[in-house]
Amino acid sequence: MGHLDHAALGWLTPALSYVMACIGAALGLRCTVRALAATGRSRRNWLVTAASAIGTGIWTMHFVAMLGFSVAGTDIRYDVPLTLLSLLVAMVVVCAGVFAVGYGRDRGRALLIGGLTTGLGVASMHYLGMAAVRLHGDVTYDPVVVGLSVLIAVVAATAALWAALNIKSPVAVTIASLIMGAAVSSMHYTGMFAVSVRVTPSGEALPGATAMQFIFPLAVGLGSYLFLTSAFVALSPTAGEREASASAQRPVESVAR
Repeated sequence: MGHLDHAALGWLTPALSYVMACIGAALGLRCTVRALAATGRSRRNWLVTAASAIGTGIWTMHFVAMLGFSVAGTDIRYDVPLTLLSLLVAMVVVCAGVFAVGYGRDRGRALLIGGLTTGLGVASMHYLGMAAVRLHGDVTYDPVVVGLSVLIAVVAATAALWAALNIKSPVAVTIASLIMGAAVSSMHYTGMFAVSVRVTPSGEALPGATAMQFIFPLAVGLGSYLFLTSAFVALSPTAGEREASASAQRPVESVAR
């Protein structure tokens, strides 16, 4: 059996991946709060932004953590199409969950459906990302630990959507984001502890790209997207601010007439 190291770069990758998960969660929650206060096209746009933020945060968290993953006795490569597919899966399933909550009439039922859909999607993203790993050997999983990681994903996703429905203040959103980041990180490392590798030494070149060739640049790009979108959301007026501005302009218009 090959020795697995989940933090080959020390605490850098676990800490950075946790930060990315928290940023994605915070941005997604803020966008969902904005969406629930909006109507029509504006609501849809905010929900899409929320889904992209949460999905991007989860995917970036996973693959930043994978930068610290190593197996003694073999190099590691990543299948590029499968890795990109895992990103698409993260976006689509989170979008489905967020829209279920954003447009559901029965919020309790929408929360359960959205949480289950999003949680299973997040778990699918994780294991699809693991399926993209190429190494000299065979990868196996402990089914009990896999089941536990899926359960954590579903609970974390349901809690995230509940927070989006019930938490409004910036301080509460920050606290919820820290908890969500911890939950997503826990799901990832629980899933990683389910992994066992039987190394088969070989001199053949592995197919795919190294983490630094592909994963690192893509993670940096998506991380930049999260930071830029966070700045946009922070600078965009809320529905209350827009209403207050419109109310302040009405007396001025009345006097002018």
